[in-house]
Amino acid sequence: MPEKLSIVVPVLDEAESLPTLYEEITAVGREHGYDLEIIFVDDGSRDGSWKIIQKLAAEDARVRGIRFRRNFGKAAALSAGFDAAEGDVVMTLDADLQDDPREIPRFLAELEGDLDVVSGWKKIRHDPWHKVLPSRVFNAMVSSLTGVKLHDHNCGMKCYRHEVLSEIRLYGELHRFVPVLAHARGFRVGEIAIAHRPRKFGHSKYGFKRFMKGFLDLLTVKFLTGYGQRPQHLLGTIGLLCFLAGGLCLAFLTALWIVSRVWSEQFGPPVDLHQRALFFYSLGAMLLGGQLMSVGFLAELITAYTGRDADTYSVAEETPPHTETGIPHERSA
Repeated sequence: MPEKLSIVVPVLDEAESLPTLYEEITAVGREHGYDLEIIFVDDGSRDGSWKIIQKLAAEDARVRGIRFRRNFGKAAALSAGFDAAEGDVVMTLDADLQDDPREIPRFLAELEGDLDVVSGWKKIRHDPWHKVLPSRVFNAMVSSLTGVKLHDHNCGMKCYRHEVLSEIRLYGELHRFVPVLAHARGFRVGEIAIAHRPRKFGHSKYGFKRFMKGFLDLLTVKFLTGYGQRPQHLLGTIGLLCFLAGGLCLAFLTALWIVSRVWSEQFGPPVDLHQRALFFYSLGAMLLGGQLMSVGFLAELITAYTGRDADTYSVAEETPPHTETGIPHERSA
């Protein structure tokens, strides 16, 4: 059991759900004896959600509220909640009551095994098909491209050791990729199947356009996790291949131009390069290759100068230093 459990709940127009969600979370805490901290992050709600959060915080010292001036997105809400969380274990769940707080003990039990991140899997979903189908396609793409084999990367119910969150920076809409980012830092990631409940209040905040944004974010995460510290390995490789392909084609055309003029009787009319489409494709490939390699060098310079204060590694634990007597000395917290 964690010494303290922080539960971060991003909120956007969920005033009707909040009292019920609070009661369910605290009921689980009482039943299992958890030292709870509940952090509601109001991401620009317009339906009175903040008044409900203020009321809950006034009645229960375990409840904290954070209110944004406007809607900044779920990633920003989670990031603010993570920064405020004091527990050694942090849970996240959505405020729409579709995530069941009674699943919390199962997450903690899995975390006590050999995992650092536990993600929920809504195996049986109570959502319309036009939301389920794009989600399944998206999850398959993420698992395939990143190597993190999860059935439900989009699930809002997840559990983290606090040290995981201290090494991950969220921005844009990268909140759904926290397990992928954690895995890239060497943390152990797993999942459990959880109950998924039908929505009682409000409406879904997501549509088909989230699929397109998610795909672009997936490409960003793939680049960050694979080439974030070595961008030239990707850009330079593609650029070099384009440059070489263009150069080989130009060499072929040059040889053809020479041969057609030296042995014009055997080859017929001389070859004019400006009349060959391959000539322009070759020039374009060489220019593109040179630009990609140049961009790669610039990216390397930016990484070298801006990444000085960022660790390129993640330490799991260390042996304690020795004192003058040769006896290991435990560092004070």
